[in-house]
Amino acid sequence: MLITDPIGDYLSRIRNAQMAKHRMVEIPSSKMKKAITEILYDQGYILKYKFEEAEGKSGLIKIALKYDSLTKEPVIKKLGRISRPGLRKYAKAEEVPSIINGLGICIVSTNRGILTDKDCRKQNIGGELLCYVY
Repeated sequence: MLITDPIGDYLSRIRNAQMAKHRMVEIPSSKMKKAITEILYDQGYILKYKFEEAEGKSGLIKIALKYDSLTKEPVIKKLGRISRPGLRKYAKAEEVPSIINGLGICIVSTNRGILTDKDCRKQNIGGELLCYVY
């Protein structure tokens, strides 16, 4: 099956796994998905992750989802796509949106790699707005 929006599929798999209260989710791997996974880990949205390489294939990303220890609610409240294959959204450094006044993150694809909105403002570079998380 050909997936026209791999990043949208990645976000949907995480969303669906959280709604079903799964501990782990497996996602087909790509460089961009690996970079987004590392950002989610660095920002504290996921517990841990593991990249598994497969021969001849792109491999898998295994993500351990993070839940609140008391309420058992997922740490990721909302996960959404901004730029889609049918409608790309780009922003200059000063136009990169701040998600819930800085409480959430916007993940941006720049010429220096995949960065968060805060890093984009710090380095003064814009790019394609991939998704937001909070």
